[in-house]
Amino acid sequence: MTDNIPLQPVRHKNRHDGKRRDGCCPWSRCCGGGDFRPRTVWLGHPEKREQRYPRNVINNQKYNFFTFLPGVLFNQFKYFFNLYFLLLACSQFVNELRLGPLYTYWVPLGFVLIITIVREAVEEIRCYLRDKEVNSQIYSKLSTRGTVKVKSSGIQVGDLIIVEKNQRVPADMIFLRTSERNGSCFLRTDQLDGETDWKLRLPVACTQRLPTAADLLQIRSYIYAEEPNIDIHNFIGTFTRVNGDPPVNESLSIENTLWASTVVASGTVVGVVIYTGKELRSVMNTSNPRHKIGLFDLEVNCLTKILFGALVVVSLVMVALQHFAGRWYLQIFRFVLLFSNIVPISLRVNLDMGKMVFSWMIKKDSKIPGTVVRASTIPEQLGRISYLLTDKTGTLTQNEMVFRRLHLGTVAYGMDSMDEVQSHVFSAYTQPPQDQASRAPAATKVRKTISSRVHEAVKAIALVHNVTPVYESNGVTDQAEAEQHYEDTCRVYQASSPDEVSLVQWTESVGLTLVGRDQSSMQLRTPSGQILNFTILQIFPFTYESKRMGIIVRDESTGEITFYMKGADVVMAGIVQYNDWLEEECGNMAREGLRVLVVAKKSLTEEQYQDFESRYVQAKLSVHDRSLKVATVIESLEMEMELLCLTGVEDQLQADVRPTLEILRNAGIKVWMLTGDKLETATCTAKNAHLVTRNQDIHVFRPVTTRSEAHLELNAFRRKHDCALVISGDSLEVCLKYYEYEFMELACQCPAVVCCRCAPTQKAQIVRLLQERTGKLACAVGDGGNDVSMIQEADCGVGVEGKEGKQASLAADFSITQFKHLGRLLMVHGRNSYKRSAALSQFVIHRSLCISTMQAVFSSVFYFASVPLYQGFLIIGYSTIYTMFPVFSLVLDKDVKSEVAMLYPELYKDLLKGRPLSFKTFLIWVLISIYQGSIIMYGALLLFESEFVHIVAISFTSLILTELLMVALTIQTWHWLMIVGELLSLACYIASLVFLHEFIDVYFITTLSFVWKVTVITLVSCLPLYILKYLRRRFSPPSYSKLTS
Repeated sequence: MTDNIPLQPVRHKNRHDGKRRDGCCPWSRCCGGGDFRPRTVWLGHPEKREQRYPRNVINNQKYNFFTFLPGVLFNQFKYFFNLYFLLLACSQFVNELRLGPLYTYWVPLGFVLIITIVREAVEEIRCYLRDKEVNSQIYSKLSTRGTVKVKSSGIQVGDLIIVEKNQRVPADMIFLRTSERNGSCFLRTDQLDGETDWKLRLPVACTQRLPTAADLLQIRSYIYAEEPNIDIHNFIGTFTRVNGDPPVNESLSIENTLWASTVVASGTVVGVVIYTGKELRSVMNTSNPRHKIGLFDLEVNCLTKILFGALVVVSLVMVALQHFAGRWYLQIFRFVLLFSNIVPISLRVNLDMGKMVFSWMIKKDSKIPGTVVRASTIPEQLGRISYLLTDKTGTLTQNEMVFRRLHLGTVAYGMDSMDEVQSHVFSAYTQPPQDQASRAPAATKVRKTISSRVHEAVKAIALVHNVTPVYESNGVTDQAEAEQHYEDTCRVYQASSPDEVSLVQWTESVGLTLVGRDQSSMQLRTPSGQILNFTILQIFPFTYESKRMGIIVRDESTGEITFYMKGADVVMAGIVQYNDWLEEECGNMAREGLRVLVVAKKSLTEEQYQDFESRYVQAKLSVHDRSLKVATVIESLEMEMELLCLTGVEDQLQADVRPTLEILRNAGIKVWMLTGDKLETATCTAKNAHLVTRNQDIHVFRPVTTRSEAHLELNAFRRKHDCALVISGDSLEVCLKYYEYEFMELACQCPAVVCCRCAPTQKAQIVRLLQERTGKLACAVGDGGNDVSMIQEADCGVGVEGKEGKQASLAADFSITQFKHLGRLLMVHGRNSYKRSAALSQFVIHRSLCISTMQAVFSSVFYFASVPLYQGFLIIGYSTIYTMFPVFSLVLDKDVKSEVAMLYPELYKDLLKGRPLSFKTFLIWVLISIYQGSIIMYGALLLFESEFVHIVAISFTSLILTELLMVALTIQTWHWLMIVGELLSLACYIASLVFLHEFIDVYFITTLSFVWKVTVITLVSCLPLYILKYLRRRFSPPSYSKLTS
């Protein structure tokens, strides 16, 4: 299924101008570029098309059958070192340059290539099977021959497709009919936009009214659809029935669409296909995230370049000592081949395999269950993070809303006084109206007004929303019965925002229950069990631009028409009638960490509504500037509205957020919070989560719009010391426009930074600037679709599987289930991966330099002859079966237990300086290699027996034993697999001596002379290093050794 195919909405609309017109896109190889054009689609008649449309196939493969091998090989050999080893291997076909059997060069290169090709092939086959599964799904199609079966890949523009409940929508369609009684359906869109909430979709009214689905083929009708673009939240089109009397015209919007990759959650639907293949919204939104190369890989690359330089220098020195005699240029080539081991071919393979082991360890860690590694090439990046940028809602907080406060201006109700609200609502619906009128005293009048205001506020909150109650069978009651009797135990609320659900659940708790809803009506149940019916005349959904939602309803019992609206305080302040308390109380509630919504109403007469409706329908039918015209008409209503109340909803912190942030702070990681929420709420969450410690000051950056204001505010901030910064997105944009360098310099010195009202692109911009300005590694953590751009921009992207869906976790390099798991991911796995990779890379380099030093000593003793010391199988066996297992077992080594690493996060701080792999440590290992290589070779020459073959036997055996002892010297915590690796390698070498009689005299090996000579050489090469290690641990112990002793 498509579950494994991450779809990342491309949010840089300005970059694409809303359309994808470039030919070089991820799918251009199968489609060719070209303009996208609007289209007219006749229902059920794909043959009437006016242009060619792409096939409805999903293709996520990088290669096809013919391009696979050339493509993989090109990607391997475009890197200098792989090309270098290929040229070395090819040079062996030239007789003057040949140093030994061909397999000595071709087998290692072939091994590396085979591993890469197999890995790529497995990924391609998985991708192909996933695509094939999606493309082969069977759907029902309405045709003149009745209902026929068709594969997803065979669907064309104009086809009428039937999609069952829980089935994936195969192409972008317009919704024509549903089997649901209420005339609407729900969609699950989490694979498209990352939101887990169901979306309500409405069919075209004209086609829904037809008696049967087969009648769709009898009417002559067409759909005019805009050109394909990347905007998944908007659509402009019209439906026209030609043979109607009179002809029917209906406007189409996002509510009438069924985008591909969504899943039908209720009923069976029929739709007409308008876009296929590369023109699908989901395909156009699949951005190719940047390929991340770890800092560690770049450092290793730098070291291998130094080694290559050393190789060329050594070769030139050897030829110079021959006084450039004869065909010296050929000799240079021969020496380059002879010392080619200086640049180890096995380094890349060892590190890649190490990364796979580290990724496997992260997945298998029972303390962080559900963690997924999607980028297995950068686990060691987790060990060097300097900046952590985190989202707030759903990452630090649970995105689980709890209703906390109802404020009416003169009176506020908290959690402890909800029973008062309940009694007011109860009295409003149980007291007879004449009783209320007969009560004269003034005190009662005040009581009455409070009571009616509470009732009005609760009723407004129960009506102004997009929540639908859904009834499910609970084992006792079936679905139909539960729906008929409004069974409380079977009811579940579905909405596009958890805030809305919490508000409706609260009105239920105080006595006014939402029991039913379809596209045209809503039913509320009063505390006495009476059902109130409301007709929904219009609904204006919430958008991020408008920051508000509205609804016009008619009370069936009285015929009153009321326009209700709720929204953020910044927009509602200009819509409601003048009052002196709104701004102040909004600020107070935000300081308590509550999300504030302002609720207002306006009563309309029948004439006012009819006038509005005619203008609104006219605006919705226009094809040009539709959204602008519609907004203008709605705004004509949004004036002088009566302010009813404020609601305060709390978003609770995730489990263990405070201790996790403290661990990160003690580890030397600076935490920045980037959120779209308002300044007060963000500041409150920062304090609540202890992102800002109690003794730290907070500098709130005043709103700035001009260069001079930004200059003054930056100067004021410069005078503060050790204080956290809180800044809004608008002010941030002004600062970055005029004073980017100065602002980033000041912000980087802060212990914590909170950016509120941040757009998704702004989050990514901050990450990019932080990485460029500081040169340090940044990690981004988020859980929603709006965090995807930030996650992809960061050196390490971590996605939290949250309430907002899986989109962030699919786009991330690492996916976790809870924020608290981040501490262990960095402190334990990040630290271990980095330290182990550093030890492994240096050891592989040491292994290659040792044998190259011996070759250099050997050549210089024998008059600088370009003759190889070891040939054939010896040279291959040395870096594979004889030393591979012990050296690779270093990936299991650890300096401290995981509990200690979590208890002392200061250990992580040491890694930020990059000491495990630095020029200093590299130089130490080079000197060790030269010392050991020289000792072994000179030792073998000094204890030289009469024949040359004995040098090979003594030196090679000493070399193998030295490598095994050096691994033992490096290991800090022994693992049983390490011991197995050491013994297995030794056993392999002893067993293979039987087959190596052309290089080694088997009878000589069994003599006492051989044993003592090898023992002496090995001790001289290793013992001084053991003594130095002991003295260092004794007099200058590393920080972790104090904790392990």
